[in-house]
Amino acid sequence: MTKTMNLIYTATTETTGGRENGIARSSDGVLDVRLSDPGSTRVGTNPEQLMAAGWSASFASALAQVASDDGAKLSGDVRIHAEVNLTSEDDDACLIGVRLAIHLPGLERDVAATLIERAQRICPFSRATRGNVEIAFIIV
Repeated sequence: MTKTMNLIYTATTETTGGRENGIARSSDGVLDVRLSDPGSTRVGTNPEQLMAAGWSASFASALAQVASDDGAKLSGDVRIHAEVNLTSEDDDACLIGVRLAIHLPGLERDVAATLIERAQRICPFSRATRGNVEIAFIIV
């Protein structure tokens, strides 16, 4: 049996240059950022920061969805501290690693763990990277 795919949204950006001193702009003009290397003193963000922001926002939405499906009430103070690590191997290949420290105030730890596990199954970032990126989900 084949699944039917329904397009929800397409993000479109154009990047000139790269992380060293590039610019990324969205087709609607909402995103317009200068890029720089991680740790650089130049003005700009880097792809890892953008990934951390995107993944944590997506995961927060997935948590809200699974909580709603379960009838659980999430506090308005849900916070996700995202860390995206860029590492290199001996052959100079770079790898990404991710840690999401998730604060779900007012929920018992076992309820929070269940919601996080379920959110991992539906979050587009978590699904897209499953098996390819080392990921740690931490309840704080």
